[in-house]
Amino acid sequence: MRVSVVLCTHTMERYDDCREAAESVLGQTYDDVELVLVSDGDRTVYDRYERDFGDRADVLTHCNDENVGLLESRNNGAEVATGDVVAFLDDDAVADERWVEALVDAYERQDALAVGGRMTPAWVAGKPSFLPEEFYWLVGVTHRGFGPDGDPDESGEVRNTFGSNISFDRAVFLDLGGFDDDIGGRQGDKNLQGGETELCARLETEHGERVYYTPDALVAHKIFDYRTDPGWLLDRAFWQGYSKRGMEVFVPESTGEESDFLGDLLLRFAPARLAGLVRSPSLPGLLQFVFLFALTGFVGLGYLYGMTVWG
Repeated sequence: MRVSVVLCTHTMERYDDCREAAESVLGQTYDDVELVLVSDGDRTVYDRYERDFGDRADVLTHCNDENVGLLESRNNGAEVATGDVVAFLDDDAVADERWVEALVDAYERQDALAVGGRMTPAWVAGKPSFLPEEFYWLVGVTHRGFGPDGDPDESGEVRNTFGSNISFDRAVFLDLGGFDDDIGGRQGDKNLQGGETELCARLETEHGERVYYTPDALVAHKIFDYRTDPGWLLDRAFWQGYSKRGMEVFVPESTGEESDFLGDLLLRFAPARLAGLVRSPSLPGLLQFVFLFALTGFVGLGYLYGMTVWG
């Protein structure tokens, strides 16, 4: 089984991180891996791809004619790829050396059409003491409460995983038309997110299968300093709530997991945190408890704003 990993970037400002991501793909323990590097309309980036990786038989390079965004860039990479499976990795992530091996193992054991793995944090600027693990999804990291039955350590079917650690049977991906590259631009709205959610909803509708999640397939996501700023996180929470309402309107079959997560948050995680504070009071614990409700509130506000936009 050949696995093609699509890695996209759009500016030289991200190139050093992109190169580290590329090298993590080329250092996999699994033998049959193809790296597809996509430059989103920047010829300088493409030229660096060619200079750094152009002499390798296991690397393909592609440059978009213009800047078209991440989702269309991923689709273009999947078109260029030759693998049986197409996997996606972001330019600010680093794959564990056994990442592809774990994905392939899940495909072979489960006869799956899509497989995703676990995102772990790489705290570039240090871990923020106030950010609760229940909201790690705001920074692109697998959160407390994710996974089959809300356990991120368990394997099983989920609606979708993060776009930096998700893969598909390539023939199925292409037959579905790939990611809907209009997701981030519906009605000119760049704040609407959910490309993976929408595609995985179509996968389930047309093939009756969800994404198989394996926590053994590890990818580290670099968390830069701006992503640990409380203001940025609250803003992110607002627009994520807005996007969740958008997905309910555009992809009604994609909803459900958010409600389950909210139930766990209010009925399981919050009471457990409060009990922990009573037993062992600490400033970080108190800050996380307060921020848990602040972030939940901003997600709710974003959702309500989405209702005023889409009804």
